Amino acid sequence: MSLHDAHNHLQDDALAPHLERIAAAWTDLAGPTGRMVVNGTHPDDWPRVAALAAKYPFVLPAYGLHPWDAGAPRPQDWLEQLRTLLVADPRASVGEIGLDRWILDTARTDDPRLAGVRRAPMEEQIAVFLPQLALAAELDRPASVHCLHAYPDLLPLLRTHPCPHRGFLLHAYSGPSDLIPELAALGAYFSFNPNFLANTTRPPASSNLIGYLRPGAAGTKKLAVFSASESISAERLLCETDAPAMLPPQQWRTHKLPPAADGTPVNHPGNIEAAYAGLSALRGMETSDLSALVADNFTRLFGR
Repeated sequence: MSLHDAHNHLQDDALAPHLERIAAAWTDLAGPTGRMVVNGTHPDDWPRVAALAAKYPFVLPAYGLHPWDAGAPRPQDWLEQLRTLLVADPRASVGEIGLDRWILDTARTDDPRLAGVRRAPMEEQIAVFLPQLALAAELDRPASVHCLHAYPDLLPLLRTHPCPHRGFLLHAYSGPSDLIPELAALGAYFSFNPNFLANTTRPPASSNLIGYLRPGAAGTKKLAVFSASESISAERLLCETDAPAMLPPQQWRTHKLPPAADGTPVNHPGNIEAAYAGLSALRGMETSDLSALVADNFTRLFGR
């Protein structure tokens, strides 16, 4: 099988001490054609993404300004820097970009993940998002879009602004199921993250996966969007880890890393196995069949 991670952050400081270990594991796990899309979040980390893409053949680079970083200082020519990186590498995509109301309306003021972050208001997030989307559309590069509690803000923008002809990814999709048909018509692909499998039990390898999962109440809504074939069509499915974030539940992890220096748990990109295993179970498919399906979808969006 060939496995593909449609969205992660291999350049993150938390993974830096483990890069060679991760690379060896990925090569063994994903096969010679398996790839991962490594997403930058701010001009400061774009050089690290570029260096990883130069070193590891399985890395596809993506460069973007994340909504959590929309309020941070940045070079005045950041958008021109982004264009330069994209033009220089035909493999490169735009990401991670997007909108986030969670940081404005729901996140705790003392959430450690947001320590030191200036939470840009929605108007400022939109002002950062739209030129990146326009650049992706102009160059016809896929865009990896973050949207958390902000679909009422995002959808009108997608309706009224050009999107890449080849499509865009809504990473770790957890939005409403009734938006999926219109989002897909606008070009969206939807990636499944195994973090959504909280409160489930990993099925034994010999079991019949169909109907095996019984998610707890907290995960039911997110899982239902991916389990019902009428919600997300097969040709729009992808898998992701978002490593080093969004750890799968303990019983689904096949690859482990020590916590970061501050004690934060660290997700290994090798846990893409959990994404494929969980999504196979939810869709009632053999993992080998899902792998072939996702490989086709990945190539259609991100190229060969």
